[in-house]
Amino acid sequence: MDNRILAENLAELYREAAVRYESLPAFATRNKELEWHPVSFRELYERGLDLATGLIQLGVKAREHIGLFGDNRFEWILADYGTQLCGAVDVPRGRDITEDEMIYIINHAQIKVAFVETRVLLRQVQKLKKELPKLKEIILLDPNAEAPKGVHRLDDIIATGAKLRAKGDKRADERMKNIKPDDLFTLIYTSGTTGKPKGVMLTHANMMSQVKVIPISLTCTDRVLSILPIWHIFERVFEVFTISCGVCTYYSNIRNLADDLRNVEPTFMGSAPRLWENLHQRILKRVSEAHPMRRLLFHTAYFLSRQYKNSLFFLFGRELRLKPASVIKRVVLSPLHLLRWIIVTPFYGFFNVAVLEPVRLSAGGSLKATISGGGALPVEIDRFFNYVGIPVLEGYGMTETSPVIAVRLEDHIVIGTVGPALAHTEIRIMNLESGEVIYPNANQPHEGRGQRGEIWIKGPQVMKGYFREPEKTSETIRNGWLNTGDLGMITFNNCLKILGRSKATIVLLSGENLEPAPIEMRLTQSTYIEHCMVVGQDKKYIGALIVPSLEGFRGDGTKAKSLEELVEIPDVKKVIQNEIKKMISISNGYKRFELIQDFRLVGEDFKVGEELTNLYKMKRHVITDKYARLIEEMYPADNAKGGKV
Repeated sequence: MDNRILAENLAELYREAAVRYESLPAFATRNKELEWHPVSFRELYERGLDLATGLIQLGVKAREHIGLFGDNRFEWILADYGTQLCGAVDVPRGRDITEDEMIYIINHAQIKVAFVETRVLLRQVQKLKKELPKLKEIILLDPNAEAPKGVHRLDDIIATGAKLRAKGDKRADERMKNIKPDDLFTLIYTSGTTGKPKGVMLTHANMMSQVKVIPISLTCTDRVLSILPIWHIFERVFEVFTISCGVCTYYSNIRNLADDLRNVEPTFMGSAPRLWENLHQRILKRVSEAHPMRRLLFHTAYFLSRQYKNSLFFLFGRELRLKPASVIKRVVLSPLHLLRWIIVTPFYGFFNVAVLEPVRLSAGGSLKATISGGGALPVEIDRFFNYVGIPVLEGYGMTETSPVIAVRLEDHIVIGTVGPALAHTEIRIMNLESGEVIYPNANQPHEGRGQRGEIWIKGPQVMKGYFREPEKTSETIRNGWLNTGDLGMITFNNCLKILGRSKATIVLLSGENLEPAPIEMRLTQSTYIEHCMVVGQDKKYIGALIVPSLEGFRGDGTKAKSLEELVEIPDVKKVIQNEIKKMISISNGYKRFELIQDFRLVGEDFKVGEELTNLYKMKRHVITDKYARLIEEMYPADNAKGGKV
């Protein structure tokens, strides 16, 4: 059992960590390869108190919103300490924030004081100053950058607070005593291209509920690598969790990740599917370039590992079960799996050490576990790493749930699922059409297991609501139950399996969020396009299903009598391809990840009552199911069929 600190709020947690872990390293910054600069829990807390006092002196009030714009670095977590210890609320965003997002977030959140990481970001803020009437004070985080007149340096605010504390200033301590569990600790704005971003209000109680139940056991001898964007709640909850466990977090980046994995040898890290996909490609590339004998050894080792693990999964009930277990099947197959396991074990043991151990070293070699989130982990990648012995645990959540809802446990890995719900979290599967509870439902066969529907959750991690958006809050949360907008089912292993989106928002494999509606609306303005549905959930890029306009092409002189005939004409694909390139482009204001990389033509119109509602809105889940084969053809992108853009 670990010794994580349980507290009422973040300020209390930070204080208790300083008392319990004192001189142990809390965070480390990379100076160069093999050289890290650590900061102890006590030093971090004291500097945080100095900063909190300096912020109070600057005029920051309790529960006031403070902007925090920057990426992973020690000064970011120091700014968070100062914000929490003075009883304020941070509003974080990465360096890639657009000007429109910055204007909206600062004004909507009524930010008066903001931390900015770099001079480049500072110039961006200063350029927009006339459109940010409430922003009064800016603090530059980068200690190596010179602050222009009118901008504060982080070290100067800390120095001011230190002098005041030396004279007996206890204002920060008083603020800490008054923090309530239901107070906000952060306000995170979700990205989106339809309308305005929504500010997700997360409380101290939300965060503390996550720290309490994350199913990973860490101690002060562990090492954690920070690679995901720190302003995302997924990475942030793990940083707070490591503080509670007395673990040192090492700040890395994509450029140095391979070296840092080898040199730090992390025992835990939060991760994203793209990281594992890239590592998988590098491993297979090295194997393909190796001597034929080495290739043979690797493929033999992987084959033995697959047989060994699959038998274990079957014997311990860890294979994916979407239907009730057949007693006869288990009686017949169990002896065969046991026999295979006995035969394979000695060979697997040798090849595991001799061949697969070097593969594990590519991920540091010491990983107890990593939780992958922010998008679905491709099944083949999932299988590969769990077969070779790198414990990738897939998690599921969203910003509105702080974020973890469910996570796979190392002692009960069911590949293809995101595991069971966290402790104190309830899950319902709802019928999309009727609103009936499918699971748990005693009136349904097997209480509703194995039936797909919309995922709703209830638990202590559910957000307080959307800031200044009561209508959107009431649409999303009803009687304490939050609508995730995802489709899923409960398997017969009692794990949650994610099946797609019921809401329109698409989350790419990279973690980028986009709203398909503006892209679809733009394309349907073409005389050649009748209907369009953008796809790409958990993929590298977006694609589109296109229903061409028969009338539009007839106006151009086509002789086709039906859509079925129309989509078979080669020139039709070229026309649609040119329309997509012309209308959805960076020059027209679309971001790179919003560009359509591939498409398929649908030779049948969308009909009311089938693909469309009575209000002519698309039933995305129906269309996704009906045209699953066409969607699959678009991935990978180099598929020869269809119409690449």
